[in-house]
Amino acid sequence: MPNQLARLFTAHLRAVDETYFEHLRFAATFSAKLFAAGFCALVHAMLPFIFEKTASGIINDLHHRMHNRSK
Repeated sequence: MPNQLARLFTAHLRAVDETYFEHLRFAATFSAKLFAAGFCALVHAMLPFIFEKTASGIINDLHHRMHNRSK
C-alpha cells in the first residue's frame, strides 16, 4: 500500500516534470487566479460596467499557461 500511494503521489509530478514544491506553487497560484476571476465575474454580474473583460482575460491567461507549462 505505501508503494502504491507513493506512485500515485509522484506520477503526476513526473508527468509535468516538476518537484513537489514547484507543483504546489503552480497549483496554488492557479487557484488564486481562478478565485480572482470568479470574484471579478461575480462583481461584473451585479455591476456590468466593472471588470468587463477581466475574468475572461484571466481565464485565457491560465489556459495559455496550462497548455504551455511543460514545453
